[in-house]
Amino acid sequence: MELLAHNFSSDFARSAHLARGASAGDDGALVAFRDAQQMSLLVRATAFVFADPRSRQLHELIERIAPSEATVLITGETGTGKELIARHVHGLSGRAEQTFVAINCGAFSETLVESELFGYEKGAFTGAQQGKPGWFETASGGTLFLDEIGDLPLAMQVKLLRVLQEREVVRLGARRAIPIDVRLIAATNVDLAEAVRAGRFREDLYYRLQVIGLPLRPLRERPGDIMPLTRHFMAIYAQRLHLGEVELGPDAQQALLAYPWPGNIRELENVIHRALLVCRSGEVRAEDLSLSGWQRAPLSSAVAVPAAAPVPVPDAWAGGADIAYATHGAAVQGDMLAAGRFARAWQALLDSGEVVAFEALQQELVRAAWERNERNQVRTAKHLNVSRNILRTFLKKAGAID
Repeated sequence: MELLAHNFSSDFARSAHLARGASAGDDGALVAFRDAQQMSLLVRATAFVFADPRSRQLHELIERIAPSEATVLITGETGTGKELIARHVHGLSGRAEQTFVAINCGAFSETLVESELFGYEKGAFTGAQQGKPGWFETASGGTLFLDEIGDLPLAMQVKLLRVLQEREVVRLGARRAIPIDVRLIAATNVDLAEAVRAGRFREDLYYRLQVIGLPLRPLRERPGDIMPLTRHFMAIYAQRLHLGEVELGPDAQQALLAYPWPGNIRELENVIHRALLVCRSGEVRAEDLSLSGWQRAPLSSAVAVPAAAPVPVPDAWAGGADIAYATHGAAVQGDMLAAGRFARAWQALLDSGEVVAFEALQQELVRAAWERNERNQVRTAKHLNVSRNILRTFLKKAGAID
């Protein structure tokens, strides 16, 4: 989702009704867009099931907080359905009949984000031939969903904090403040508490956003949702592909429950879509799911990294095995010994007197983590505790992707 601003309140009114248990059957409460074929082109996830006990607790919390005007911060891995939950909160609120505007903060450059969020006046900058309202004004009366809030530049975080405090915006190039009536819901797949400690996110904004926190657990931690979601996606894609009734084989069910789902609900939907395309005789089997590719390939068979200028390593870096282990293993194992080796390796570099090519070292770390995670951007971003957009920026600089 690069950018989406639309009023789907009517669709979510139906979703909210279903989520209260109207006709969810054995699958528990189901939140899904009515026209999944259309909606899947617009949003990242199309369904969320509250069948697992942990998901039911989340649903009870959503029902309690949705009618309020409190700001909500949704946290969770990529693909867990954060936008869908935001729309569900909107659908259960008193603003359900008003506009729901969804914005991806990582989709804008630093120079554009202020004018997009807060708008601008005629002549505010070259090319501004007429004034334009920002997304806060567009969402007035309804709900504004800011996805990937952790990607906002620090300067914009200050201005966003003021908007939340004063409940008004000032367009770029304007002298007059415009009152707004917006409920804000934010989301991120980055650990904002860690970002605050690292100085990448303002502490006061963090607490302002997290009036109510909705943590979405990854799919692997709520296995009770896997089969209800599977049945839902099978029904959707069987109808779309005109397949009639399709059954799920026992081996396929076992494989689905055993798989760790690093891409969460989005990955499950894609896996089921593909399985229905390739299955035979109206039955999905384990081999139709193509889940075995997740297993790590031996190092000897790994694909070579695209050519790039290597980072020169000084002679003082004696113990290269230790350095390699620290780079690839410390974050994964959480091992204090590896962390100590990592610190000694950096100290050796600094003591060598060599010029430190900081940007090149960053790129090498990103490339190493990318290979360590089988070139999966979602897992690599989580490994490095950065957003996927930031990861892609580093990978492009390193020449690893186009």
